[in-house]
Amino acid sequence: MSGFDCAPLLSARAQSADEGIIMRMAQAARDLKARGRDVISLTVGEPDFATPKYICDAATDAMARGFTHYAPAPGMADLRAALAAKLKDENGLTYQPGNIIIANGAKQAITNAILSLIGPGDEVIMLAPFWVSYEITVKFAGGTPVVLSAGVDEGYKVPVARIAAAITPRTKLIMLNSPCNPTGAVWSRAEMAALAAVVRGHDRLMVLADEIYEYILFDGEMVSFGSLPDMLERTVTVNGFSKGFAMTGWRLGYAAAPLPVAQAMGRMQSIVSAGANQFVQVAALAALAGGRDEVVKMREAYRRRRDLVLGALRAMPGVAIGQIPGTFYAFPDVSSLLGRRAGNHVMDTVEALADWLLEAHGIATVPGTAFGAATSIRLSFAASDDDLKRALARMAEAFAALEG
Repeated sequence: MSGFDCAPLLSARAQSADEGIIMRMAQAARDLKARGRDVISLTVGEPDFATPKYICDAATDAMARGFTHYAPAPGMADLRAALAAKLKDENGLTYQPGNIIIANGAKQAITNAILSLIGPGDEVIMLAPFWVSYEITVKFAGGTPVVLSAGVDEGYKVPVARIAAAITPRTKLIMLNSPCNPTGAVWSRAEMAALAAVVRGHDRLMVLADEIYEYILFDGEMVSFGSLPDMLERTVTVNGFSKGFAMTGWRLGYAAAPLPVAQAMGRMQSIVSAGANQFVQVAALAALAGGRDEVVKMREAYRRRRDLVLGALRAMPGVAIGQIPGTFYAFPDVSSLLGRRAGNHVMDTVEALADWLLEAHGIATVPGTAFGAATSIRLSFAASDDDLKRALARMAEAFAALEG
C-alpha cells in the first residue's frame, strides 16, 4: 500500500450514512453469541419461518429453464400483470402493468419513489414512530423530514388535524405505514378518509403508502390508501414479498404509482441496479398464484406470539403498551424506567437501557430512537415461542431489579 488516504475524498452523503441501530444491535448480539453467551435476539424484523416450499421449487425450476439472465429494469411483464390483478382483487386498486415497478426489495421501491419525487427544499411529513430508513432516504434525496410524533396514549397514530397543521407550500409527500413498523398500529378507514380529505386540499401533495405488512394483520381492516376516492393518482403504494411470504432474503418488492411517477421510478431503478433477478420474479409469480394458506398459518402463529408478548409486557411495572393490531413488533413505552439504575449503570436513555438488557441479561432489542421515539424499545416477536418466553421472563426480572 502506498499510504494514500482516500478518506477525505468521501462525499458528505457517504460520511452521513449509518448502518443503523438495528444492524448494530443485531451485530452486537451475534458477537456475544460468538463468545459463548446465551443471547436471545429480538432485533431484526425477519420471519423465522422458511419460505414455503412451492415458492422455492418454482425458483429452482425457473433456473433450470434458463431464467438466469437480465430482467427488464421495471420488472417482467407477466409479474407486473399478476401484481396488477392482485392489487385490484385484494386492495381495490386499479392499475395497469405499466404503473407497477418491481424492485430489489420494498426498501429499494421506497428509495426509487423518494428519489423520483423529492429534491432540495421539498418537505416530507414523517409520522413517528416510523421505519428507520424513511428519514435517511429523504435526507439522501436532499429533502427535509418534518417529524410529527404520537405516543402510546394516541395509539401511536398522529391525529390528522396535527398533520394538516404541519403542511406548508413545500410539503410534497406524507409517509404512511399501516400496519406500522415499529408499533403495529393500523389506520382505520375513517382515519384514512380524514387524511385523504386533507390531501385533496393541496395540489402538490402525495402519499407514499407502505403496505409491506398487509398480510400480518390481526385486528381491524386492511385499507389501501390509494383505494379511497381521488387518492389513486395521489398515492405511491409500496409492498413486497419479504414479510407475508417469508421471503426476506429473496429481495423482491414492488411499487404501484401514477404513470409519470412509475416511469421515473423505472429510470431510477435502471440507473442504480437494473432489474430484480429473473428466477426470483418467477418464484414471486408462484407465490401470488399459490393461494394464501401458508400466509394464514404464519399469521396465526404471529397472533399467538402477539398475545404472549402483550400479556407479559402488561404485567411488567413501569411498562406501557397499547394494542398491536398488526405486524410482528411490540413497541413498549419504558419512559417510567428511565433514570433508574442497576448498580453503576444508569438508564438515562433507551440506548443505555437496551445496552444493559443485552450485556447484563442477554436480550437484544432496538432502542426507539431508531424510529423517532426516544422513550420506547422495539421487540420483534418473529421468533420462536420458547425464545420469546425466555426473553420476556428475563426482561421482567431485569426491570423488577431496577432501583430508583
